[in-house]
Amino acid sequence: MRLTEHNLTKSTGIGFTAALLAAALFGSVSTIAKPVLVTVDPFLLSSLVYLISAMFFSAIIALRNKTASSSQTVSSSSKRSHSYYLVLIITTSIIGATIAPAMFFFGLGQTTASDTSLLSNGETVFSIIFAILFFNEKLKPLGYIAVLMVLAGLLVVTTNFQFHSSLLKMNSGNLLVLGATVLWGLDNNICRIITYHMEIARLVQLKSVIGGGILLIFAVVFLHAPLHLEVVQLLQIILLGVVGFGTSLYFFLNSMKRIGIVKSVLVLSFSSVFGLIFASLLLGEPIDVHQIIAIVVMIAGVFLINIESKKKRTNNNTITSIGEKTDFKDG
Repeated sequence: MRLTEHNLTKSTGIGFTAALLAAALFGSVSTIAKPVLVTVDPFLLSSLVYLISAMFFSAIIALRNKTASSSQTVSSSSKRSHSYYLVLIITTSIIGATIAPAMFFFGLGQTTASDTSLLSNGETVFSIIFAILFFNEKLKPLGYIAVLMVLAGLLVVTTNFQFHSSLLKMNSGNLLVLGATVLWGLDNNICRIITYHMEIARLVQLKSVIGGGILLIFAVVFLHAPLHLEVVQLLQIILLGVVGFGTSLYFFLNSMKRIGIVKSVLVLSFSSVFGLIFASLLLGEPIDVHQIIAIVVMIAGVFLINIESKKKRTNNNTITSIGEKTDFKDG
């Protein structure tokens, strides 16, 4: 019993740590990408980031496959279940790595930067909504308070109370950005299901190669995006693909598998905080007092959700202990 409790606590700790690492790595994306986005088509940039991520994890998988234990890709008991998860992988790759980015970038060109910053938080909101309504994740009152605290802090961090009047009009650009966050929220929940039946490195590899391949074809064939890149740009894109996207996604998926969608996306929302810090340190962008207060509120929210998790584990262990004692007496 003690061993099980210890392992559960350790797994939860690893889950929170993985989510925090994912947030830190993903938060670096906006800072690193700023100079690249000026001259590189966003669709081409996304496709190259995905494909570089796929190559990186293909190399990792090739090294792992030297051992017999890592040659199993999908743990399934039948061809039917194997096909089912293959369909899920293709679905999440098309939804989360192709359609959603396309909607986001098309929407980005038709709306303001401030509206985009605010609406981008929709991924966190929709991920939580889908997880609670359709994927059987439960929260107690303390958990809902924690969610609201993190979302409120995230709103201030990403907007600094700078709203644009076009937000209330919900033009086509805003609708496209919001639609992209809905798809990403659904994508996160589907990915969590797959993580229980597939090696996470393989999932990142397949998701990256499918999404990157489709986006590259779209960028080159339909948008006629130029493929010429400077050496500095290429190095930045490689860094984006390996660190900012691929490794970040790997940690995030590991986190979802261990602590669930709600807690993972709440911690991942700190990517905005890390982005703010990176922008301040590397680009000299100022951090407002309101944003500092909001960061403290977000940290308090994550602390509360962690308390809620510990209480839930304690209650489950108590029930297990009572059940074990009852079985012993009956025996």
